[in-house]
Amino acid sequence: MAENSTVKENIDLLCLIVNDDMGSEVIRIAKKNGCSGGTVFYGFGTINNSRLKMLGLDNIRKEIVLMIAEESKSESIMKVLFEKLKLARPNRGIAFTISLLNILGRRNSMYDQNAQIREDDSVMHQAIFVIVERGQAEEVIDAAVDAGSQGGTVISARGSGVHETSRLFGMDIEPEKEIVLILSEKDKVDPIVASISNATEIEKPGKGILFTVDVKDTKGLF
Repeated sequence: MAENSTVKENIDLLCLIVNDDMGSEVIRIAKKNGCSGGTVFYGFGTINNSRLKMLGLDNIRKEIVLMIAEESKSESIMKVLFEKLKLARPNRGIAFTISLLNILGRRNSMYDQNAQIREDDSVMHQAIFVIVERGQAEEVIDAAVDAGSQGGTVISARGSGVHETSRLFGMDIEPEKEIVLILSEKDKVDPIVASISNATEIEKPGKGILFTVDVKDTKGLF
């Protein structure tokens, strides 16, 4: 008697960083090609250009689009987005995918405590996420650039935690946070992380959080 077995589909997180007002178009194209939808965040990107910095034009408003798709569909979705958005051209945008261990909230999704991401020797890039207090993002970016990064994207956020809550008139106040997302070649990640750590002392309690993840199918980097 054959046993019934269910094959769990691997899930990818698709992340695109595009110019302002492009987020809706990204989701429209992705939905047309098999994605169920997405979420758009606002942020600003940095350009390592001294002339633009003198003119105050080095920070450009960006939209960060996060979408979820089955691994079997994500490559084709990314290919279409790459072509439609012309990501081969400089300053058009950056796209990458991250393998997810688990996701809840999607139809038929179930938590798997034994889930593991398989090893992939083909991974060439990593994403560095740094969460710091508002106003410190520029310090993080400067430290990363000093260590060889081309820049990053800053996303506004809010957070609360044991080391992150102050009180005003008896009320807890959650300070605003900034999330810095930096994409880098894998062999440059350690020097960049070390530079950020030295500049921000992020390893001390309450100073922030830094983590790195492997990314795949990276497009738009030059």
